[in-house]
Amino acid sequence: MVIKTRNIWKQSPGNVFFRCKSGYVICSDAIDMLDSLHNESADIIFLDPPFNLGKQYGRKRGVSDKLSDEEYFKFITKVLDRSCNILKEGASLFLYHIPKWGFRFADYLDSKLNFQHWIAVSMKNGFVRGPRLYPAHYALLHFSKGKPSKLKRPKIKIQSCRHCGKDVKDYGGYRKYLTQGINLSDIWDDTSPVRHKHTKHRRPNELPPIILNRIMMICGRKNGLLVDPFAGSGTAPVTAKAFGMNFIACDREKEYCNLMMKRLKAVS
Repeated sequence: MVIKTRNIWKQSPGNVFFRCKSGYVICSDAIDMLDSLHNESADIIFLDPPFNLGKQYGRKRGVSDKLSDEEYFKFITKVLDRSCNILKEGASLFLYHIPKWGFRFADYLDSKLNFQHWIAVSMKNGFVRGPRLYPAHYALLHFSKGKPSKLKRPKIKIQSCRHCGKDVKDYGGYRKYLTQGINLSDIWDDTSPVRHKHTKHRRPNELPPIILNRIMMICGRKNGLLVDPFAGSGTAPVTAKAFGMNFIACDREKEYCNLMMKRLKAVS
């Protein structure tokens, strides 16, 4: 299906870096791209913004994501406000962040959308930040605009020991009933928040595909539209295209837009 542009853009999206039958890669500021979209046009909005930790992005490494807490909150809430308008009725918004900001943005979104899940994505490296306990998870927040028009509870494979091949749990004697797998919960301890350094496409952190695959399993819609204004190396649009969704992906760095284009061309 060719994406129907007349139902998406209310004004020119600016720098269209790449276009295919399934969607667009836009090299632009996130808010400028969101402002160019019609209200109620997106089926899924996926937000994985810079975490305001002082990391630098782009080939020249000249742009840091370190703002004051007040400036950062103002910036992200502006993105959230626009995203809420772009969502269709029954559509879903996912926000990926560290807990420090997750609970603040969850509280902000709670007055605008319907809360569905706080998904804890387990982090296993054991690195302590500052004087606090080891932060063992990242937050994947799931909100919907009204009642979700699609919300599935996927089954996942039972985990087995990589050494002996036996199940890692006994499931309280109910193992014989789990022939189709187990229900996906809101704690994802079979993955990590970022890809291993040997499988990344870029130097900064990059999401593992399993996270986006599960989002598709939960509420993906064939021929629907996914919008990702902080697309980075393109894991979300690549996953959406493989699933059969249309996409609009945006990043302000040409280096990452070029990487997205190459990855999207490789998806049949």
